[in-house]
Amino acid sequence: MRVLVVHNRYQQPGGEDQVVRAESALLMRMGHAVEVWEENNDTINEPLRAAVTALQSIYSLAASREMQRRIRQFRPDLVHIHNFFPRLSPSIHVACRRACVPVVQTLHNFRLLCPAATMHSPQHGSCNVCSHQLIPWPAIAHRCYRQNWLASLAVANMLAIHRALGTWNRCVDQFIALSESARNQFVAAGIAADKIAVKPNFTWPDPGFGRGDGNFALFVGRLVEEKGIHTLLNAWKLLPRQIHLKIIGNGPLSSHVAQVAPTIPGIEWLGACNRGQVQNAMADATVLILPSTWHEGFPMVIAEAFAAGLPIVASRLGTMTEAIADQRTGMLFSPGSAAELAAKVEWAFAHTQERIVMRHNAWREYEQKYSAEANYARLLLIYEAALGCSPEPARVPSQLEAIG
Repeated sequence: MRVLVVHNRYQQPGGEDQVVRAESALLMRMGHAVEVWEENNDTINEPLRAAVTALQSIYSLAASREMQRRIRQFRPDLVHIHNFFPRLSPSIHVACRRACVPVVQTLHNFRLLCPAATMHSPQHGSCNVCSHQLIPWPAIAHRCYRQNWLASLAVANMLAIHRALGTWNRCVDQFIALSESARNQFVAAGIAADKIAVKPNFTWPDPGFGRGDGNFALFVGRLVEEKGIHTLLNAWKLLPRQIHLKIIGNGPLSSHVAQVAPTIPGIEWLGACNRGQVQNAMADATVLILPSTWHEGFPMVIAEAFAAGLPIVASRLGTMTEAIADQRTGMLFSPGSAAELAAKVEWAFAHTQERIVMRHNAWREYEQKYSAEANYARLLLIYEAALGCSPEPARVPSQLEAIG
């Protein structure tokens, strides 16, 4: 197959970028012709620039023309969109429909349901209010996109317009949800159930089964509130004995972690690390801590940890509840409960034999679900389903052309 992969990268590299690279490389390794079209958000730094870019996210004529050019030159059998927001916009979906090229879109986050893409509100925690409304006005009131009222208004308008036009159901042949719980949320919000397949993220190349003899707990991720950083730090204050915790990552709460970590025995903040350093840490760690308080799409660290045979102590929430079998491949605790997290960590370090069994269970889970081979087989089925569709050319409403 000839596959055009499309991705709008974020300013801070993350799991989505890693998935795009790995999946594209895997397709090429399996003999497919792949062209990757990437845009980035590097210039969106000022509030006014963010607002203007968000307005263009409704319908970008420039992106539409570029998609048409790439379709003419590369002649793809299908287009796989990973992220269209904010620079590319749904205009690329329409351009594909006009050219009768099937579209597959991976739902890495909840952007189609939530202007912030996280289904998480700083004021109320887990939040799905906007997913069931034609116009997501609460996101405007709370400035959910970049804490910018004008930008939030523009993103809310983008969602409202394309919900009203039925763009997602009309212009996407197959969606990829990263978990069954995520799929259920998209279906409840109006995405056609028969268009959403479930395929989790994967890690490749295989890092190999780790030793697990480092005698420390590990956190890997962005230092933001929804990742449960406060829960993590508070849990370590409650541990009855000192257990070493390594924190890898940076973000908006970096200064807070830098200030608090030295005051809590056993915590070591390593800042940002490259992938090799993260893999080495996972190979040595005793458990991985995943204390998120929001509905994660599918954190890459789950696949990476299981590949190393690393059990996970995670919040009992959404995807994490699906991916982590309590007392088999890890342990689950109530989201936001520092006391329960501390108790689970203490138990894991005190029960060596049970933990060894969990390590082997975690690795088997990786082999069955998160290896390159398992992932490629699922991806091929999804592509074949999309190719089986017979798209009709789409008209673009004149109002959208004017916005573009």
